[in-house]
Amino acid sequence: RPGSRRPLPPAREIQEEELRRFVSRVAALLQGPELGPEAVDCLQRLHLTVAATKYPRKLDGKFVELLQTVLCSSKCPEQIQVLCAAILREMSPCNDLILSCDEIQDTKLLSLVSSVLLAQGNKKAEVSAVGQRIVKVLERRLPEGQSAQYLLPVLSNVISLSPESLTEEQTNVVSRKMADWLRYASIQQGVAQPSGGFFSNPRTRQPGPVTEVDGAVATDFFTVLSVGQYYTQDQWLNVQAFSMLRNWLLSYGGKGLKTPNSDDKSGMDRSVMSVVSTTSTSSRLLPPKERLREKAFEYCQRLIEQSNRRPLKKDDGDLQKACLIEAVTIMDIICKQDSSYMYRAASFLKILHGRICGDATYARALLPIAQFFLNHSKMAAVDSDAIYKHLFTDIPAQLFHNPSLAFEFVQFCKDNSQLFTETSSIFRQSFPNLFKFLAWNSPPLISEFVDLLPFLLDAGTAIEIFHLLLDLPCLTAALDIQLRSTALPTSERAASDPAVKPATCLEAFRHPLYKSMFQYLLRTKSAPEDAPERLIPLRQLLGSLASSPRVVQCAETVPVLLELFFRVVAEFADGPLINQLVVLLLQRSDQLYEIPAFKDDVYRVLSSQLVMLCKLHPALIVELSKEILEFSGTVSNIQNKEAIFTHVVWAIGEYMSVSYDKRCTVEQINRFFETLEAMLFEITQLRPLASTSSYAPRAISVLMATLTKLAARSQDLIPRVSMFLSKMRTFVQSPAVTSVYCEEDLEEILIRATELMNLLKMPSVAQFVFTPPVDVASTRFQREVNDSLPFALRIVTHLLEPAPGCMPG
Repeated sequence: RPGSRRPLPPAREIQEEELRRFVSRVAALLQGPELGPEAVDCLQRLHLTVAATKYPRKLDGKFVELLQTVLCSSKCPEQIQVLCAAILREMSPCNDLILSCDEIQDTKLLSLVSSVLLAQGNKKAEVSAVGQRIVKVLERRLPEGQSAQYLLPVLSNVISLSPESLTEEQTNVVSRKMADWLRYASIQQGVAQPSGGFFSNPRTRQPGPVTEVDGAVATDFFTVLSVGQYYTQDQWLNVQAFSMLRNWLLSYGGKGLKTPNSDDKSGMDRSVMSVVSTTSTSSRLLPPKERLREKAFEYCQRLIEQSNRRPLKKDDGDLQKACLIEAVTIMDIICKQDSSYMYRAASFLKILHGRICGDATYARALLPIAQFFLNHSKMAAVDSDAIYKHLFTDIPAQLFHNPSLAFEFVQFCKDNSQLFTETSSIFRQSFPNLFKFLAWNSPPLISEFVDLLPFLLDAGTAIEIFHLLLDLPCLTAALDIQLRSTALPTSERAASDPAVKPATCLEAFRHPLYKSMFQYLLRTKSAPEDAPERLIPLRQLLGSLASSPRVVQCAETVPVLLELFFRVVAEFADGPLINQLVVLLLQRSDQLYEIPAFKDDVYRVLSSQLVMLCKLHPALIVELSKEILEFSGTVSNIQNKEAIFTHVVWAIGEYMSVSYDKRCTVEQINRFFETLEAMLFEITQLRPLASTSSYAPRAISVLMATLTKLAARSQDLIPRVSMFLSKMRTFVQSPAVTSVYCEEDLEEILIRATELMNLLKMPSVAQFVFTPPVDVASTRFQREVNDSLPFALRIVTHLLEPAPGCMPG
């Protein structure tokens, strides 16, 4: 009695015992004399229960067997069969499966049973068995009331799962069928199925012809873009055949391409033959795969022609664009498999590009067109630079904010990066435009740009890309302003008064003072001759957007790309380029977008990469002595850019040596020494308590070590360093200092000062440790000495002073 049954709880909350009771109830219904609405309802709830959980549900083996029996029963209602198949698919892989498709004649049932078998994971060669059976049924003439339209989705799954399941003979069978389905579907509309109601008219009107999307009567063959109120079986097969055509051609279209006469005819000869083949010979005489290619090419041409019609419904317009993309992609595949189609396709697609390139709604269709010309322009002797130029210039600039297009565009660039770098300079020149996609869609596109960046980098683009990476969050803010400005009414877009300072970023976008800065930041192609310093006022202006979530997200991607940038540049950079990068690294550390976390991350990356650049080209310390002295002699850099400052000072101590550069002189060593000595004095001199500043203990330690290294190479400086180091005890014990430094840091500073001073007591040892001879400067032995330097210092200290830390005041 329905009223006595307790309702089931939500599907996710059903426990195993309750599920068993419910399954017993469903089993009783399935074994009853009539399968009515209650059985449908219970099967729907059971399907939801086994599907709505991440844990596999277990059903009794006998019940699984019952589901299979009901599924294959000829007396079972179709809705019940569909639900049984759905439950069995959810239970896959299933050990209790006894289904077989070998003897099934009904195409609907064969489709359902095949879907269950394909869900098993091919443990018992189910995919091959299903594929064989589907082709066998398609091969013969189907009985009245049966349709192949239920089998094509299954065949499509077979191709995706295991294309090798079909033999050459079987693929020929299907290729013949597909050619006919594509080309010879009825151009008359289908007939509405009679409802059987009281008012149904036994004499129905003759169906009219199918129409085009603009309402005109179709005068050519039926395609997926043909419109009708009802469709015939062969029209449905036409649509299904097109939906699986690309996959079919990729899987089977490229095999056995050679014809008996293919070796003695040139590509151009075959092209001419292909053009006249439809009139001079019957296409039915062609081998199945070649005939399918011919019909598929004609179908794609027809679709492209149909896409030029103005649709009456918006949905038809969307379908037009989707079919256009698919048609161009299939044409590309056909031309790869048979070059005789290439000349027709190239001229056809050139015209198509001219028609749609000015319409932003067709932007996605430009990608497969560009792909076609990338693949074939060389053989077709077609100049396709205009196509690439439009693609890389207009699309990113106008549609960077379209997330799906952004992903497809960047994926297209990534997939073809090697081809582009070999065939066209436009790709690398357009990197400022490409980075707009990343600036606006940072998290989803970061992995694509990690793959793409190495192909954009060379000696000519490295400097400009370095600036662009550092300005990426600023670019995000500028794109935001650009979008908002575009959305303004035309009346509000007038240029601002040059005499009045803009109050907002939006006003500044149109202000003559900032206009050229925005134009440079939003440029569409490389401009290496322009000076990036012009952006300094713009970075300050855009500071109001620094907390924008989109800008912050973009800023978080910069360190990853910066590290990759330096890794790639290290592979081709020469001395002059490395010097240029180091100078810019020091300059740009003062010119970053004001996001504190972003600046810290960038400083961390730049400091570590500075070390790498110095290792690649140690002579830069001598060659850039003016710039490095200026940077290391600025006290504010210790507090604001401690990571970079510390690594610069370390590099001076490591590479300011004749071992690395013969041009290194005593005068240069003394100049660096005096600058760093003044810095150490500045940050360690004792001041009144109120004005004592705290500096990073690491910076103090590195300054002491570098001064010691320089003194070891110019030994007249040893007394000055020793005296300075001897005063460190007074420094660390001063109340003004102990109030701003922690005890552990002060102890570490004192220990390092003691170790360095003790080492200087043995000048020859210090000189060997800090200034290796030229012939061993890069030997394994010397590298090991440098790697174990702290240990060596402690050994020397232990030898000279048994009590560590004891030093004269």
